[in-house]
Amino acid sequence: MGQGADAGLFLVNTLFTLYMSVVFLRVVLRWVSADFYNPLSQFIWQVTNPPVAPLARVVPRWRKLDTAALVFLVALAVAHITVVLLLTPYRLGPLAVLWFAALKLIVLVLNVYTFTIFVQAIMSWLGPQQTNPANALLWSVNQPVLTPVRRIIPPIGGLDLSPLFVILGLQVLSRLISLPALFR
Repeated sequence: MGQGADAGLFLVNTLFTLYMSVVFLRVVLRWVSADFYNPLSQFIWQVTNPPVAPLARVVPRWRKLDTAALVFLVALAVAHITVVLLLTPYRLGPLAVLWFAALKLIVLVLNVYTFTIFVQAIMSWLGPQQTNPANALLWSVNQPVLTPVRRIIPPIGGLDLSPLFVILGLQVLSRLISLPALFR
């Protein structure tokens, strides 16, 4: 592939990944019952609501799971793999597209949690006593992942090392998944 095709592929991958990350955050925020009035929650809701709201009329919620957003996320992953394949000389069957879409979603989840935990850790070092919308939202998103690790690895000398261990674990899992660079 030429440089133009590489640039186009990069752009497609980046735009799909960013939007899929926002849709995934919508699913997580609903699941953890995060503060809906948080400005960042409002942003995520407004950016994802146009495609998800019509789907929500057909796909009912299940308990705290935003199933319409989850169905939309899977559709985005399939669309992402399909668009990438259209831009390249590679061809895959429908089952392979679904397989790569599932892998893409798993890697996306691992990367979103890695990023949010990293940002939360940095924010806690820079201004641990500050309260802002990002801190509250990150705490809501990351607590379900960090709490089990905190039970095993308590703070040492007042320093919480659980984010470090969670990030390492997430990165190991991400590297164990063999998703071709084409779909990243």
